[in-house]
Formats: sequence, C-alpha cells, structure tokens
Amino acid sequence: MLRSLSSIFSDPRGFIVSLAFALPVAIIAITIHEVSHGIVAAWLGDPTAKQSGRLTLNPVKHFDLMGVVMMVVIGFGWARPVPVNPMNFKKPKLGMAIVAAAGPLSNILLSFVFLCLLIALPSGPNTSRFIELVGNFLWYGVMMNIGFAAFNLIPISPLDGSKILALALPQRIYFRYMRFERYGMLVLMALIFLGLLDTPLSFLRSMIMNGELIIIQGAINLFYMIFPGS
Repeated sequence: MLRSLSSIFSDPRGFIVSLAFALPVAIIAITIHEVSHGIVAAWLGDPTAKQSGRLTLNPVKHFDLMGVVMMVVIGFGWARPVPVNPMNFKKPKLGMAIVAAAGPLSNILLSFVFLCLLIALPSGPNTSRFIELVGNFLWYGVMMNIGFAAFNLIPISPLDGSKILALALPQRIYFRYMRFERYGMLVLMALIFLGLLDTPLSFLRSMIMNGELIIIQGAINLFYMIFPGS
C-alpha cells in the first residue's frame, strides 16, 4: 500500500494517466457489484434493496468516497453496502451467503468479459493510438475487477467473504463470530496498512486470472477442433 501511495508523489503525471483509466473502471465495478447483491436478494425474496432505490445502475447510489479512493489508489476497495434483511429469506444464513457471493462473482464475470475483449483486440507494430488506449482501459477492467473480487472474498466483516464463511460455521461458533463483526473494519484497515493482505490477495488474484485464461484457452482449442480450417 505504501509503495502505491508513494507513486502519487514520485510520478504524478503517471498517476493522473492511471486515474483516467482506473476511475471509470472502479465506478463500473462497484456499481455492478452492488446491483448484483440487490438483484439476488430480490430473487430470494428480500425487497429491501429495491425499496431503498438500490437496484439501479446510477453509481451515485452506491458511492462510498473512501472505498472508491482505495480502489483507485491501491486496486481494491468497497462501496456503500446494499441493505439486505436476512429475515426475508427462507434460510437466512444461506440467503446471506448467496447474496454475498453474487458481488464478487459479478466482478469475476465482468473481468472475464474485459479479458475476452482485450484478447480479441488487434495487436501489432501498426496498432493505432486509439487501440492502445482501448487496450489499456480493458486491462484496467480486468485487473481492477479481479482485485475487487479477491478483496471482497476475504472472510473479514463487512466484506462478502465473512458472510460466505458464516455458512460453513456451526451455529454456536457463528454467533460468537458475529459478535466481532463491528470490529471488522478496524482489523481490515490495520491488515491493509501493515501489508499483511498482500500475499493472500496476490494468491487469489492469480487463481482467478489463471482460471479465466484456462477457460479462454479451452474455448479457443475447442473452436479449432470444431472448425479446423479456420
């Protein structure tokens, strides 16, 4: 994190250029993430997000200033959480886990779309400046969505991973775990500041990226098996 922040001062021009790509990608990633939570919650029977006006692609409704700044500066962050009432689910703990998983999954799917578009983009020595800019934007789309998904899968409240983990906990341990939920953000910020999340996040990002590349390569191989003359 400290290295990322130092780049603002050591290379302000480079940071401004990066910001021009990162900011729109961050807005797209955060908006899709939160809307996905709300849509899945509505599918499972909870209308809270819809009643709160959060089933919208208007990014202002999902904006959290610190979360967006963190995402742009260091590659991961958060949005204003979509309100969910687990009591509206037939199985509250399961419903919350599914709703929580919808956010990171939406970013993984979005990164996959960006990656497919990036691979399909023309390349070579005669590539135009416009194509290069599009490529840079798509690359930010891949990496920031993967980073956002990986970050939210960390099992520390209020991140989505904590609600997914809760599904696997016995009821007795689950209630103890929930008592520490209010301290989650403090723990999270401390871990970020100390750099203790760097290794697990790098591992998660690599797993997601490698998985996407394997799927794409498999699809390409299948295409040439079906259409060998192409």
